[in-house]
Amino acid sequence: MVHSACTYSQVPKEYSVDELAAFHGHIGPILILGYRIGRYALKNLGGNPLKLKATVYYPKNTPEMCLADGVQLGSGCTLGKANIEIIDDSDVRCEFTCGTERIVIRPLAYEKPPRDENYESNLKKLAEKIFNSRDNELFVSVNGKD
Repeated sequence: MVHSACTYSQVPKEYSVDELAAFHGHIGPILILGYRIGRYALKNLGGNPLKLKATVYYPKNTPEMCLADGVQLGSGCTLGKANIEIIDDSDVRCEFTCGTERIVIRPLAYEKPPRDENYESNLKKLAEKIFNSRDNELFVSVNGKD
């Protein structure tokens, strides 16, 4: 938990696909989807990652687990600040709160590339497509008060 003396004085950094892959260790569409979800939540809940809290729900297996790294980089909610929680659940979604404001974000399905000789190249292309897509092409969001 962040103590009261902490202040946030920088504009949140926007990362490139390559920077996200460098942090995570490899490129993938779910990593990028998590980043986009985190950016959306940060922007729509005041832009201060010290006041934001994330709860990420997914089955704890790959590739779904990659979502959490993207959410951390996109929202600024981190394990080190203890303002992100990971819950093992088959219903994939991200919940963000800031004060009494709340957003629940559910990723939309997307077509995964076939596991053939072009799989790695196609994964990168899909990740870049997700990075450049509109929010409403990637997820649905429900806003509300707690």
